[in-house]
Amino acid sequence: MERIRVLIADDHAVLRAGLRMLLGAEADIEVVGEARDGAEVLARVRDLKPDVLLLDVAMPRLGGLEALPRVREVSPETRVLMLTMYEDEEYLREALRAGAAGYVLKRAAAEELLSAIRTVYHGGVYLHPEHARRLLEDMVDRGARKEAPEEIPLSSREREVLRLIALGYTNQQAADVLYLSVKTVETYRARIMAKLGLRTRAELVRYAMQAGLLEEGGE
Repeated sequence: MERIRVLIADDHAVLRAGLRMLLGAEADIEVVGEARDGAEVLARVRDLKPDVLLLDVAMPRLGGLEALPRVREVSPETRVLMLTMYEDEEYLREALRAGAAGYVLKRAAAEELLSAIRTVYHGGVYLHPEHARRLLEDMVDRGARKEAPEEIPLSSREREVLRLIALGYTNQQAADVLYLSVKTVETYRARIMAKLGLRTRAELVRYAMQAGLLEEGGE
């Protein structure tokens, strides 16, 4: 089995130990190292080239947000998942602008963190649905939304699936909301991408915004 190589970066030894124990219990995850501050993060990333870096926002010597762009330079293939106690949306926006692939609160359940690690490892972007909703609402409020397309060539069910995915729901979460199987949601998602000629989740989110599907009710 291919294992996800994870580097843990946090200045609290107790938290690092807890994360190591949690991740070490997963058959598909391997903790390859730890770092106590931002400067140490860069050295560890350079040497270990982890698949996923759990990076604390606030650390001594060099903060996580400051270290993030340098991590991307040292190891472009490493997916960075910010791990923080801060719920401030400005931290979220800064992290995404700097190249983070996800943002998880330290108070999150263990299942959410594990899901986030696997999501970013497989090329996805992880945001809690509430964070995604706030971020997208803020973008709309700032005038990021452009004129809606003249016609949306999607069925009502496809619109529902598109809206949930754009809001940050995983396939499983969307399936639960719509009372569908995960396989059915995956089929809808692939069909939507093909119909609209989209290749990435970012393009899908942009289309949903332009079409006005992120407003309450999706219309």
